[in-house]
Amino acid sequence: MPTTYRTSDTVDFIVVGSGSAGGIMARELAQAGHSVVVMEQGPRLDAHEFEHDELKYRQLSGITNNPATSPQTFRRNENEVAVQRASNSLTYARVVGGSSTHFNANFWRLHEIDFHERSVWGAIEGADLVDWPITYAELEPYYCKVEWEVGVSGLAGASPFASFHSRPYPMPHLPIKSSGVLLEKGARALGLHPFPSPMAINSTVYRGRPACVQCGLCGGFACEVKAKNSSVWTVIPEAEATGNCEVRSESYVFRIGVNDAGRATGVHYFDKDRVEHFQNARAVVVCANGSETPRLLLNSATPAHPDGLANSSGAVGRYLMFNKGGGAAARFEHPLNEYKGANVTMMLHDWYNADPARGFYGGGGFTARSGGPLTWGQSVPEGTPTWGQGFKEYLESYTYWMNLAGHGTSLARETNRIDLDPELKDAWGIPAMRVTYTDHPDDLKHAQFMIDRAVEIMDAAGAVQIDPGHVDLATGGVHLLGTCRMGDDPTRSVIDKYHRTHDVRNLFLCDGSSLPTSTRGQPTHTIEALAFRAAHHINEFAARNEI
Repeated sequence: MPTTYRTSDTVDFIVVGSGSAGGIMARELAQAGHSVVVMEQGPRLDAHEFEHDELKYRQLSGITNNPATSPQTFRRNENEVAVQRASNSLTYARVVGGSSTHFNANFWRLHEIDFHERSVWGAIEGADLVDWPITYAELEPYYCKVEWEVGVSGLAGASPFASFHSRPYPMPHLPIKSSGVLLEKGARALGLHPFPSPMAINSTVYRGRPACVQCGLCGGFACEVKAKNSSVWTVIPEAEATGNCEVRSESYVFRIGVNDAGRATGVHYFDKDRVEHFQNARAVVVCANGSETPRLLLNSATPAHPDGLANSSGAVGRYLMFNKGGGAAARFEHPLNEYKGANVTMMLHDWYNADPARGFYGGGGFTARSGGPLTWGQSVPEGTPTWGQGFKEYLESYTYWMNLAGHGTSLARETNRIDLDPELKDAWGIPAMRVTYTDHPDDLKHAQFMIDRAVEIMDAAGAVQIDPGHVDLATGGVHLLGTCRMGDDPTRSVIDKYHRTHDVRNLFLCDGSSLPTSTRGQPTHTIEALAFRAAHHINEFAARNEI
C-alpha cells in the first residue's frame, strides 16, 4: 500500500511541486529517512493515460496551466494596465512530474563562465547581472549525479567549448536525425563545431526503463514508453519505494503557514473537491517552478510579513527571466521526415560566450529541431497564403522543412516580475498571477544575431528556401527563471547558496526561481543538479538539528 500521512501528523518535510526539482528533493529526503509529503496540484497519470494528441496537449492545455481556471495578466511595465490574454504568458505542466513530463529533454550543462559573468562583464546598464554564490566546480559532481541516476544520453568531450566532465555520460547519444545531419553539414562548411546533443532520453535500456522508440512526440507530450526521464518515471517511484514518501496529487497549495516565532509550520491547500486542509510539517521545501513559487510566497503574506513570506529583500517575484532566442526555418530539396525521432539530436555552442566585440551582451547555442504538424501549420513563412491552394501546397511540403533554433540569454531586470493581480482571481479564489516584462535591448540584439547565424548555417547546408525568424518582444515563456534568486547578500536575494531562505530558517526553495542568471537556453539539467546539491545540504542540516 502507498504511504499516507494524516494532515494532523507533523511530517518532517513538505515538498511543494513534483517536477524536476521536487521529485529529486523528495527522493533524497525520503531515502535519508525523513517523512515526506509531496504536494502536486495536478493529477497523477500513468503512461497509458497520456495521449499523443497534438490538439489536446499543444493547443488546448491538456496538462498545462489552463487559462480558464488559472488565468494570468500581462503588461510591459508598471504604468500599463495588465490584461488577460487568450493564452497564458507563462506555461508549465500541472501533473505529477511537473514540466519534466512535457519538456523536450534537451540537457545542457552550464559552462564555468555562467557562474561569474558579472566579474567578467561588470555592470550592464538597465540590468542586474550578478555572479552566482557557487561555482561550476561545486556543482559538477551533482551534474554527474543527475546524468547517472536520472539518465542522460550524450557524448562527453564532443564539444570543444564545454567545461570539464569528471565522468562520461552513462548512455551513448541518440541517433542523429535528418535535421542534425544538415546542421552538421552547414556548420562544418563554416568551420563551426557541432556535436550530438545530450538528452534526458534513454538511447538504451537504462535503470529498468526502455530506450526511445523514435515516435517523435517529445516536446509538449509525456513519454508513453517512459524513455524520457521525467521525474514521474524516475525519482518519484524511488522516493515512494522508501515507505517514507506520500505523493498527494490534486492538492493545490496556496499559502504557507507561519507561527509567531517566524517558522514555517506547514501548508494550506485545497483537495480535488476544493475543500481546504492544513498539513503540518517541520520544514517546507517549495519546488513549484519560477512562477508559482514567488506567487505562493507573496500570497503567504502576514502582518509580520506584509510584503510576502521570505521577502525582506523585496526580491521575491523580481528579476524574471526567460531564454531569448532566434533562429530560422529551412526547406530542403528532399524530404527530411522530421516528425520522427527525438526532437533534438545535434547542436553547437560556438557562440556560447558573450563577446564585447559584438557590441552587446548575449550568448547561447543552436539546436536542430522540428515542430508537430499543427504547430507547423500555424507558423507559415512570410508571403505564404493562409488559405486555399497555396496553403495546401505549403502544408504538403511539411516533411521538407526543419528549424534551426537559437537559445540564448535574458538579462535580469528588477522591473521584470511576477506579483499578484489586485483584481483577477483563479477558480479557487486565489489572486491570479500578474506578469510584468520588457526585454532588455541587448536581448533583442542577441536574438537578431542568432537569426543571422541560423540563416548562414542553413544556407551553407543547402537549403532551397529559408524563413528567418523575427525579433519580437517577449510575451511569456516556458523557462521561468530568477524570481527568488540565490545569493550571499540577504538584502538582494531570497535564498542562500544552500537554498535556505534568508528570512525563514526552515523554508527552502529550489527550482528555476533560484537561478541568478538565465543560463543559455536549457536550464533543466542545472535545476536538477541544484536540487541534488540542495537536498544533500538539507539532509546535513537536519542531521545536525539546524533546521
